[in-house]
Amino acid sequence: MGGAGRVYGAGVIGCGYWGPNLVRNFFESARFEMLAAADPRPDRLKALARRYPSVRTFPDSAGILEDPRIELVAIATPVATHYDLAMAAVEAGKHVLIEKPMTDSLNKARRLRDAAARKGLRLMVDHTFLFTGAVRAIKSLVDSGELGEIYYVDSTRINLGLFQHDVNVMWDLAPHDLSIVNHILGKLPQEVSAVAACHFDTCMENIGYLTMRYDGDRTLVHIHSNWLSPVKVRRMLIGGSRKMVVYDDVEPTEKVKVYDAGVDIRVPPEQASDPAVTRRLRVEYRRGDVVAPKIDHTEALAVECDYIASVLDDPAILPINGAEAGMAVVAILEAAKASLAAGGAFRPVERP
Repeated sequence: MGGAGRVYGAGVIGCGYWGPNLVRNFFESARFEMLAAADPRPDRLKALARRYPSVRTFPDSAGILEDPRIELVAIATPVATHYDLAMAAVEAGKHVLIEKPMTDSLNKARRLRDAAARKGLRLMVDHTFLFTGAVRAIKSLVDSGELGEIYYVDSTRINLGLFQHDVNVMWDLAPHDLSIVNHILGKLPQEVSAVAACHFDTCMENIGYLTMRYDGDRTLVHIHSNWLSPVKVRRMLIGGSRKMVVYDDVEPTEKVKVYDAGVDIRVPPEQASDPAVTRRLRVEYRRGDVVAPKIDHTEALAVECDYIASVLDDPAILPINGAEAGMAVVAILEAAKASLAAGGAFRPVERP
C-alpha cells in the first residue's frame, strides 16, 4: 500500500480500544511517520512502547500538540472529549481525524468545522467502513443503477458488549451504519423515529431501533443496535427495484451477495385508471442468479490512511469522510434523541 507523495507526521491521542489500530496503520503506512501517542494510562503506553520503540509516548495531549513535526492528530477517546481535543488540535495548527461520532452535539460539530475551515485545515471523521472493499463495491452498484431505485435498507449491528459509559447503544454502534447509508444513498433522511430500552442502572439505552424516511416514504432505512445479543451480527440488506444486496461483514470471504430478485407488478393498460385496480394486480416474483462480486480485502484502515494522505496532498479533494459526513451522522443521532424524548414520534433531521 501507499503511493507517491510526501510523508506526514502523525500523532494519536487515546490508546484504548481503537487507538492501537490507528498507531499500527500509521506506523506501517508509507505516507505517514508515526511520531507520538498519548494516553493517561501507563500500561497502555508501555504496551505501545514495547511494540513501537521509536514512537514517543505522553500521559496527555500536550506533547503531541506542541510537536511541530506532527501534522495530523488522530483522536480515539470517549465522545464527550472529542470537541475539546479536536479544537485544541485545530488551534495548534494540526489536521484532525476524529473517531465516530464526530461530537456529542451538532452545534459543537459546526463550530469545529468552521474553526478548521478558517485555518485551512483538514477535519475528517474515522468512518472506517467507507473504506472496506465491501462498501466500495456496494457504492459502485448503487451509483451504476444496477440495483435500480432503492426501496429499503435494513441493518443489524448487534453483539454482547462493549457497554459505553457516556453514550447509548445508538450513538455507539449506529454511526457505522449511518455513515454507510449516507454514503451509498448520497443523501440524508427527512425524519427519524427512535425507540430504545435501558435494562440497567446506567441510564444508557442498551437496545435501540432507528427508522428513517427518505423522499417521503419512497425509501425506508431501519437500523437495529444492541449490546445484549448472544451472537455478533453485522448484516445489511439493501432492496432495489432491480436487484437486492446482502452485506454480511462477519462472512470471511463472500461479504457481498447480489440477488437478481424482486417483485414486478403488472397492471393491464385498460385498468390503469380503475380505482379498484389493486384487486386485480398481477404480482410476478423474480428469482434469478446470486452473484458474489470480487471485493478488495485490504484492511480498511490501511486504505483510509492512504486516502487521508491524498486529501492532505490536495486541498481540492472533498473527502468522503470529511466534516460534513461526520456532521450528517450527528444530525441524525440528535433527531433520534429528540424522537426518544417524544416516545418514538418522527422528528426532522436538521441539515448540517
